[in-house]
Amino acid sequence: MKAKVGVLSAGGDCAGINSVIHWLVYSALDKDLVPVRGIMFKVIGIIDGWKGLMEVKPDKKASLNRWTMPLNKEIVRTWDRYGGTRLGTSRMNPFDPRDDKSDLILENCNKLGLDALVVIGGVNSLTVAYKLYKKGLKVVAIPKTIDKDLGGTDYTLGFDSAVNIITEDIDRLRITAGSHSRIFVVECMGRSAGWLALEGGEASGVDIILIPEHDFVIERVIELLSMRRKGGERYSIVLVSEGAKLRGMEPIYERRGRDGFGHYYLGGIGGFIAEEIQKNTNMEARYVALRHLQRGGTPTAYDRRMGRKFGVAAVDMIVGEDFGRMVSLTQGEITSTPLKKVLDKLHLVDVEKFYNTLNYQSLDQIV
Repeated sequence: MKAKVGVLSAGGDCAGINSVIHWLVYSALDKDLVPVRGIMFKVIGIIDGWKGLMEVKPDKKASLNRWTMPLNKEIVRTWDRYGGTRLGTSRMNPFDPRDDKSDLILENCNKLGLDALVVIGGVNSLTVAYKLYKKGLKVVAIPKTIDKDLGGTDYTLGFDSAVNIITEDIDRLRITAGSHSRIFVVECMGRSAGWLALEGGEASGVDIILIPEHDFVIERVIELLSMRRKGGERYSIVLVSEGAKLRGMEPIYERRGRDGFGHYYLGGIGGFIAEEIQKNTNMEARYVALRHLQRGGTPTAYDRRMGRKFGVAAVDMIVGEDFGRMVSLTQGEITSTPLKKVLDKLHLVDVEKFYNTLNYQSLDQIV
């Protein structure tokens, strides 16, 4: 039996995606496993995520060359060492109510001869995958988001690498913060979930952590910083998720509209906090937004390992015809979770369990 598998990465890029693709291809094309599986696989990469499946014209050679890439062991041999995604990605929404292209994707998948599609993505991308699965597409999903906000799994690709980058950047900021006796407000990603700020803050030992799951009071932030200064501390660092907000206020958005899924672009809460500190104290404050720096760089050893585990598991799921499900890490074991369950509820920080709402710190930081 022969099977043709497509793979794409959709949504934001991050470290670990290339590792998934590398090991998915190596597992799928392992000749020693053909007698066991009874399947000979062929793998093709889809360029630029959902956009590739919308734009490709399967009967045109030039279009196939532009939007698809045959994958073999030689092509992907070194991919696992690099960040980002060699297949490219986009934030296109095939179910955009203004121009629904979902039927076109189904048609193109059929013309491409795909027996299954592996989707590497976060909440929005896997929502698309689930809707396409309900329309008949055989989908296997892999969790990928630095926010770690997907349900049904204890880990999502890219998170560990992003936490490492936050930690390294804050280590660098300490030097100039101490030199100038400043307050630094560092804004990291995290629309709805504060895992990046919480665990990045734990790792780097910042003084205040602000997360979307608990609205903060600016007067309390200023009070905590003033107490540190009076206690002889030369500088302080505040780490804030982009989705964090003041009590009684809406999140702060950029002015450039919304993405393909209707989400406003977040950003600026750190700048607001720095301005309030400067206005209401005699302390000098500076604002740094890490933004896309968090997505870059080479994958950590953990993300490479998880990429391997997720990629191999995805092939096993195709062999077992476990479609409409996502590869998951649950209590240290690789398993799978129905996409419907994954998307029912976001994985948010349990404030009562992990967060000190009085001093705006991780409970693990309290000594």
